[in-house]
Amino acid sequence: MPLDRNSALKFAEVLSEALPYLQQFAGKTIVIKYGGNAMVEQELKSSFARDMVLLKTVGINPVVVHGGGPQIGSLLEKLNIESKFVNGMRVTTTETMDVVQMVLGGLVNKEIVSLINQHGGKAVGLTGKDGQFIQAKKLFVKEDGPELQKSEIIDIGHVGEVERIDPSVIDMLLQGDIIPVVAPIGVGHDGASYNINADLVAGKLAEALNAEKLILLSNIPGLQDKEGKVLTGLSTKQVDDLIADGTIYGGMLPKIGCALEAVQQGVTSAHIIDGRVAHSTLLEIFSHEGVGTLITNKN
Repeated sequence: MPLDRNSALKFAEVLSEALPYLQQFAGKTIVIKYGGNAMVEQELKSSFARDMVLLKTVGINPVVVHGGGPQIGSLLEKLNIESKFVNGMRVTTTETMDVVQMVLGGLVNKEIVSLINQHGGKAVGLTGKDGQFIQAKKLFVKEDGPELQKSEIIDIGHVGEVERIDPSVIDMLLQGDIIPVVAPIGVGHDGASYNINADLVAGKLAEALNAEKLILLSNIPGLQDKEGKVLTGLSTKQVDDLIADGTIYGGMLPKIGCALEAVQQGVTSAHIIDGRVAHSTLLEIFSHEGVGTLITNKN
């Protein structure tokens, strides 16, 4: 059934609005951290996969970095392995790391790859251990508390931070018109595997690839002020001020931190968007208003 006149005009206006962005970002690389509800709800998973294929089809190079905390927790529970956390980070024993690799590098990664391929794309899944492209080092947690006389440094096992990224493996895939799907697992100098925060990996990968954008999908509408209004068009200085006055605090600090650092290291812009909105990635890239928080290094 053909569109009525009003619907047809609205559709044409949407396409027309996207034109300057299509021209501006053609040939550019965009790193997307994929997680939250967008990775759980079937309709959102399908729309995300279609969006990645569309980006590639119009000449943009998407690179997907995914999380998988809830899936890891679910399998650990089924295996009767207790989950312990320190400062929000999972204590990762050797036994737990085996599960992490099984879930992130296997089940979750291959599901994303399969969905993208089903929608007509060419995706390849990998971890940072492939080609040793994510070099990691052990992350130690500093814990402070009123009951402690001094700070304690805690070893939480196979949890790491990015030491170095070799972008050549990803570059090779992009040159072959392939969409890389990266599980955030790094490898140490001793060959040990490390579970790394997916936001952090996405940020560092965006820096290494000289990406145009870093997009972090979240379960919130974006960065909000104290009245709950979504803030956008922020400079790095404005974000620093929001941290200083307590508007940004708690669990948002690590996410904002990696976005800030990416922009300061040369990524043109970072975006925190609502992954609960279908096609939110396309709306943020190709529309004037977007659907989240935009951070740039401009004053």
